[in-house]
Amino acid sequence: QVQLVESGGGLVQAGGSLRLSCAASGRTFGRYSMGWFRQAPGKEREFVAAISWSDGSIYYADSVKGRFTISRNNAKNTVYLQMNSLKSEDTAVYYCAADAKRASTAPSGYDYWGQGTQVTVSS
Repeated sequence: QVQLVESGGGLVQAGGSLRLSCAASGRTFGRYSMGWFRQAPGKEREFVAAISWSDGSIYYADSVKGRFTISRNNAKNTVYLQMNSLKSEDTAVYYCAADAKRASTAPSGYDYWGQGTQVTVSS
C-alpha cells in the first residue's frame, strides 16, 4: 500500500512557476514508478510526466516538454513536478500516481493516487 499526498498548488500568473510535491508513505518508494496527471473541468484526466523506478526513464506529454521537469528524491519519499512558463491551459487539478511496474502514460497504469492539488494560471 502506498499513500500519496500532493502539495504546492496555487494561483499563479501566466509565465510564472510552481513546484508540486508528492509525498509517499511506505518503505519501498524507490521501487515505484511515479506519474503526474492533470484534469481540467469537463475534460478527461491526462498524462503530464512520469519517471520509472527501474532505470530512471522519464516521459513527458508534448504539451509540457521543455517547461515541466519531473524528479524524485527516494531518501525523502517524494516526487516533484517543477512547472515553468505556465500557461492558462495548464490550469487543472494535478494528481500524482504510483505503481510498482514500469512508468506508464495511461491512468490505468497506476494503482495508487493522491487526492490532487489545484493549479490555476491566470492570463
